[in-house]
Amino acid sequence: MKKVVAATFQVKEALAKDVGRAVCRLDPGEMQNLGFAPGQIVLIHGPRKTPARIMPSYPEDRGKKIVQIDGITRENAEVGLDEKVQIESVQAGQASKIVLLPLTGTGLSQKEDSRYLGSLIDGLPVTAGDRIRANLFGTGTAEFKVVETVPRGVVLVNTGATIRVETNEQGGKKAARIAYEDIGGLGLQVERIREMIELPLRFPQIFERLGIEAPKGVLLHGPPGTGKTLTARAVANETDVYFTHISGPEVIGKFYGESEGRLRRVFEEAEANAPAIIFIDEIDAIAPKREDMGGEKQVERRVVAQLLALLDGLKSRGQVIVIGATNLPNTLDPALRRPGRFDREILIPIPDKNARYDILQIHTRGMPLADNVDLKKLAEITHGFVGADLQAFAREAAMLALRRILPDIDFSRPEISYDLAMGLTISMADFLSAMKDVEPSAIREVFVEVPNVAWHHVGGLEAVKEELEEAVVWPLKFAEVFRETKTRPPKGVLLYGVPGTGKTLLAKALATESEVNFIAVKGPELISQYIGESERAVREVFKKARQAAPTILFLDEIDSLVPKRSGELSGERVVERVISQLLNEMDGIEELQGVLVLAATNRLDLIEPALLRSGRFDLLLEIPVPDQNARESIFAIHTEQMPLGESISLSELAEKTAGMSGADIAFICRRASILAIRGYIKKLSLKKEREFFADNALKTSISVTTEHFNAAIALLADMLAERKHMVR
Repeated sequence: MKKVVAATFQVKEALAKDVGRAVCRLDPGEMQNLGFAPGQIVLIHGPRKTPARIMPSYPEDRGKKIVQIDGITRENAEVGLDEKVQIESVQAGQASKIVLLPLTGTGLSQKEDSRYLGSLIDGLPVTAGDRIRANLFGTGTAEFKVVETVPRGVVLVNTGATIRVETNEQGGKKAARIAYEDIGGLGLQVERIREMIELPLRFPQIFERLGIEAPKGVLLHGPPGTGKTLTARAVANETDVYFTHISGPEVIGKFYGESEGRLRRVFEEAEANAPAIIFIDEIDAIAPKREDMGGEKQVERRVVAQLLALLDGLKSRGQVIVIGATNLPNTLDPALRRPGRFDREILIPIPDKNARYDILQIHTRGMPLADNVDLKKLAEITHGFVGADLQAFAREAAMLALRRILPDIDFSRPEISYDLAMGLTISMADFLSAMKDVEPSAIREVFVEVPNVAWHHVGGLEAVKEELEEAVVWPLKFAEVFRETKTRPPKGVLLYGVPGTGKTLLAKALATESEVNFIAVKGPELISQYIGESERAVREVFKKARQAAPTILFLDEIDSLVPKRSGELSGERVVERVISQLLNEMDGIEELQGVLVLAATNRLDLIEPALLRSGRFDLLLEIPVPDQNARESIFAIHTEQMPLGESISLSELAEKTAGMSGADIAFICRRASILAIRGYIKKLSLKKEREFFADNALKTSISVTTEHFNAAIALLADMLAERKHMVR
């Protein structure tokens, strides 16, 4: 067959779902011009040739003269991102035999597992010397090198081919290679890191021509689990330069001068192997603020001074890039954070909805997902989850699926049967169940498990529900409409009314219906006896809420936290400072985005007036005492599972409880049920009681009658009258 050499294309990153599939994506127009059909096998020309299956690119990537290939294919072709390659058509035969050398741990046996491995890489175009990846059941991602193919040249793997896996004693000690496609949701951050690191290492002459010094350091900071270390590993693999990694605490030694000597040796070794990258993880452990150190911490002071000198001292460190990572950037010594040492500080943020979708695609691309799994829906409901949480989330879902086949596993055999492994699937129910076992790291300290309370569990209050839905749910579900109309959603909603009308219950239902993070704060727990601690607690709560946005921050009994300022000077004025801090957080210089402050009180007259103005609490919603219809619906909710007598009329009960709150009605229903149980138990002897439980006749034998409800209403009326008398 005559080969057709294609035009030159620029290499770009592949889609997350294409990783490991040997897929290259081209503009459909370019494919048509070159005579390529979708699914055709082509040969990619870099310093080395490697095969791939050509597929059309998506609309947003067309017209750019690019080819999208993953990190494995780029390594096989020995090219990097933004480099140029040529493409030609090639004739691929069917493989009859393939010999693989494991580059990472596999745990494979030679019998049924080789058949299982063949099913995973079925249809993959390979040639001898290529690196391939497979997502194995139970051991995760494994990589292999193709040692031999029969016939030689470009072949397609098929289930009929004989696959032999050679033993490799060193294979199990290596981890899978990390590429840029293994980082989800950090496209902008990775691009900024690449221009700071790859350009100076690969094209230093550009900076010489511009007459400027190349950047020498990047500081990655952000919450734990967002991908700082993963990003550094990907950069090291993609740049293909000398890479050395040190953890902050391992530098410290017990002998005088030992710690500084270790640091110097790391930099000297990197200079000897330049171009090089030094990655310092948890850099805050060796370079904290010197002014905060006591006199006994001389070793730490010397280590900080040594690190500063190595980063930007009298001696040039040459082509050595330093990447630092920390989740506590404000604890670093200020001298470390100036240009010349760390030229750029890049925040690795908590992923938003789109980023979570990208991350879930990465962690589930090798999983046997059922058809009902909706990753976009899962991305929408995993607010506050960082990359590490989403990885654990996917793993927990897989473990739940594995639990289903445990009874069928023969533990006397060293491997799981091929048919059992291939029949395993992970369903949407597995993912939803896994959410109960994984807490979002971003708000772990203040995370609240929201009870399963929906709108239909709240009786009446239809107008209030509608207002809350418009204020909270609409800005989340119809964010594009709000942006288009330049409409700012409310920052705060204050629910007020007499006790027992359902303010806290509404907050729970709102958190459930909106499917956002819910942080509940009790006013007194923010107050501390130490000066400055109370204000810091308020700042930390709002900081966590911003990081995990969209978030509902619920302040129950807010009158205890922000009472009216009296104007009198007190000893420490803790309350006044807390009020000022809360006012600034809600409507200060730093804008509050993605956070709705929801508060509840039964004493609106005691709250600081400055908090009640528009821009802070935009909506003040009174929760009234329920009317006749509302009381009837509340009775219906609380008696839904009760064995009611035939004579019960909920409308009559609603009439008898005029002026009572929802909490009072809940008490009446609970008390009536207890009275019914009391009367039933008195009628039974121990023997009969056993018979009833044995025959499961209890549910049909007991009922809550009108007399029980009347007695409960009379009891509550007496209690309310006694309370009024005590107050007087």
